[in-house]
Amino acid sequence: MTTKTSAYLEIRTDGPVASLVLNRPDKLNALTIPTLDALDQACGELERSRDIRVVILSSTNAKAFCAGADISEWGTLPPTDMWRLWTRVGHRIFDRLAQLPQPTIAAIDGLALGGGLELALACDLRVAGPASRFGLPETKIGAVPGWGGTIRLQGAVGVPQAKRLIFTGAQIDAAEALRIGLVQEVVASESAQTRVMELANEIAGNAPFAVRLTKQLLDAKTGGVPAETIAAGLAALLEDGQEGVRAFKEKRKPVFKDA
Repeated sequence: MTTKTSAYLEIRTDGPVASLVLNRPDKLNALTIPTLDALDQACGELERSRDIRVVILSSTNAKAFCAGADISEWGTLPPTDMWRLWTRVGHRIFDRLAQLPQPTIAAIDGLALGGGLELALACDLRVAGPASRFGLPETKIGAVPGWGGTIRLQGAVGVPQAKRLIFTGAQIDAAEALRIGLVQEVVASESAQTRVMELANEIAGNAPFAVRLTKQLLDAKTGGVPAETIAAGLAALLEDGQEGVRAFKEKRKPVFKDA
């Protein structure tokens, strides 16, 4: 296993599995701009990786996956900076995480609140420990979810349940999260990370290109990466696509054949 540490984020690589580990335990992994920047950089590396087949998102703090955005950092921002620097940046990076070609799994132990729940929702799968708690409490402080929570939550649990959670700002436990479909598994042990590694290795053992294509097809249905990128990639691999490139380089008219 190799480990690389950046601002509040550890990147661990174990064969075909990469783990992005939130590492601000004294602040319950509350998200800051440096943390978001580190996550952004990690996503950029993973997008280009041919070796990594599955990505895990976890925490070094057993009591908190992520307690949300750091209010001390964004609470004093003027409205223009809140929009320009905070919500837009976070939204873009969470979208980038959601659109990674590899399947992503959130290993959730402890709190996943506000931006922390939105971060987990940006992953394909969520596995929770028994002591985990979930919520979008923004309405309790006069705010609204700003990093994709309203869209992704309703995609996970349906519109009525999303409205219930957001309108009330209530926290729910792991059992309730499993019942409504917010998480896919609740482990019996104290930590979700062991089970998530097992699940990651199971996925990594399958044909990687087939898994990536399947993820893209499923995401296209929910407004993620468009399915046209699959068609574009396939067209480039076909003989006509290769002939078109050759003809362009050779400055001649291409001779196309039936597929």
